[in-house]
Amino acid sequence: MDLTLINLDSPTETRTFEKGRFETYRVGPMTLGRATYEPGWRVMKASDFFHVPPGHDSWVVGDQPYVSLHIMGSEHYAT
Repeated sequence: MDLTLINLDSPTETRTFEKGRFETYRVGPMTLGRATYEPGWRVMKASDFFHVPPGHDSWVVGDQPYVSLHIMGSEHYAT
């Protein structure tokens, strides 16, 4: 069996943008992502899972960061 373990504290790459960051993780042949959006950024509510095509608008409400996992499209997000 070929097993790859990753640690979310050790991203392959970190991309920063206004009020947030996007971390990528190489896992075998895939690139996954974890986005952290600070208050003032626009997004969905906690526990939502979503697909939104490029060009969307969203925001963070409250004083806590919003963290989302990206299963597809991480290679080019926040570049």
